[in-house]
Amino acid sequence: MNLPTAAADSGHAVPSPTPSVNFVRAMLALGVGGFAIGTGEFVIMGLLPEVAQDLAVSIPTAGHVISAYALGVVIGAPVLAVLAASWHRRALLVALMAVFAAGNFASAMAPGYLSLNLLRFFTGLPHGTYFGVAALVAAALAPPGRRARAVGLVMLGLTGATLVGVPIAAWLGQVFGWRAAFVFVGVIALAAVVLLRRDIPDIAPVAGASPWRELGALKRKQVWLTLGIGAIGFGGMFAVFSYIKPTLIEVAGLPLGAVPFVLALFGLGMVAGNLVGARLADRALMRTIGGLLAWSAVVLLVFTFAAHHVVTAAISVFFIGTIVAIGPALQIRLMDVAGDAQTLAAALNHSAFNMANALGAWLGGVAISAGLGWTSTGWVGVLLALAGLAVFGWSLASAKADARRANGAAAPGRAGVR
Repeated sequence: MNLPTAAADSGHAVPSPTPSVNFVRAMLALGVGGFAIGTGEFVIMGLLPEVAQDLAVSIPTAGHVISAYALGVVIGAPVLAVLAASWHRRALLVALMAVFAAGNFASAMAPGYLSLNLLRFFTGLPHGTYFGVAALVAAALAPPGRRARAVGLVMLGLTGATLVGVPIAAWLGQVFGWRAAFVFVGVIALAAVVLLRRDIPDIAPVAGASPWRELGALKRKQVWLTLGIGAIGFGGMFAVFSYIKPTLIEVAGLPLGAVPFVLALFGLGMVAGNLVGARLADRALMRTIGGLLAWSAVVLLVFTFAAHHVVTAAISVFFIGTIVAIGPALQIRLMDVAGDAQTLAAALNHSAFNMANALGAWLGGVAISAGLGWTSTGWVGVLLALAGLAVFGWSLASAKADARRANGAAAPGRAGVR
């Protein structure tokens, strides 16, 4: 039986997933890992008052644990991807999820503010590399023409966590204390370890894989441009969502008790966007990326007007969630342009998304602090989406110029002609 196209393209020696149930079980195992990470990443945002009270610090100070985790993601993704370049994929995924589980159990026992920050940093280290390697495995096991949809199934665990995992963990944290939420996440991560060990085939890395070869991805212009699209263009969603609660209350007049229900619409939008975006990316990858950046600009522009009424604001929040659709498309694009440095490039995608989170939240805060109002975050988001489109256009132009140079060099009698 022939290997799946994705496996052959990426250079992986991957056995074809003969029974379809094996593919389903493998995607489930990868998705449970993503569910654990998504729950662990987002639940703390709803438990900051409890953390602050228990550790005797202010709520803004307690918020530093969120930044510590994000910093762990940004640093851990490239470092672990390079150091573990020669590892078999299943062993690496199991190890990364085991570290994540240990980090959450340790976070639940943190004696103070400093130790909790250090432990959240440690827990964030495997985040980006896990999703990067999981995406490579999913694409390798996918049937031909379904790479992005397979990656979307992995990301479905992350987006689904906002609907199911985070509310459950938040409830546990409010009833039994914030430490119980981290114990819950650790248990899910241990379940993922078992499923990964059982259902993921023993996939070898690309022949000759090494840390130095992985670092070769950083020499590729298209890798940097693709990361730039994510780090800038995806920031618009975070510019708005970081301040969505006060915007809904102060501008739309939404009652405080109704906020969780509207935020659930954001989670639904993420799930819908992830599924639809992955399907579109399989059909036309580059057009999907460009189209979703334009979609992001339109949605965020509409939000600035829709935010003044409860119903339209709630609908707008759903559509803001769909912006996450660009995630699987950018992941596949990185795989296509990374050459034989697949692991590092795939992991860096999540570093880029966390940079988008930081950039969007910061610029949105700058606009609000400047007295431009809560809805000014929508305008910030529009500008970031348009900036992402500009980087996308640069990427297209650069790729076409490289192709012309390559064709010119290959043409008989035209060597050296520019």
